[in-house]
Amino acid sequence: MNLKKILTRDSILPELKANTKRGVIEEMASFMAAAGKFTNRAAAVQSLLAREEKMSTGMQNGVAVPHGKTDAVDQLVAAIAIHRAGVNFAAMDGKPSHIFVITLSPENRAGPHIQFLAEISKALSRPELRDQLLQASSADEIFGLLTD
Repeated sequence: MNLKKILTRDSILPELKANTKRGVIEEMASFMAAAGKFTNRAAAVQSLLAREEKMSTGMQNGVAVPHGKTDAVDQLVAAIAIHRAGVNFAAMDGKPSHIFVITLSPENRAGPHIQFLAEISKALSRPELRDQLLQASSADEIFGLLTD
């Protein structure tokens, strides 16, 4: 899957402000709704929080990938945000998360969801890319790092 098909410049938030797991999800959902990724923000937030209740999506190496399925979207949507100081996201390695990738997909379509998660996880497994993302100062710079 080509990340350019899912990520756009208007889906990148270079300075996330929230300092809690719920706050990150709510801020990113508001950002995505404002960018026109979906119209039912409440359903999106509920889907993401429900998934977090099952098991944290805080991975390791400063990455968290909150994801969910909801009929609030008719196709896979995603956003990326950077939090310079980091947020406790109950990550597997116990460290704060700095790079957040939120993705939502329709209830009945698993294929694109799984493909995107695999592709973004593969990209973010590279330490040099994670370091570059944390140093980036704009949505354009982050977009270029992820899609070039």
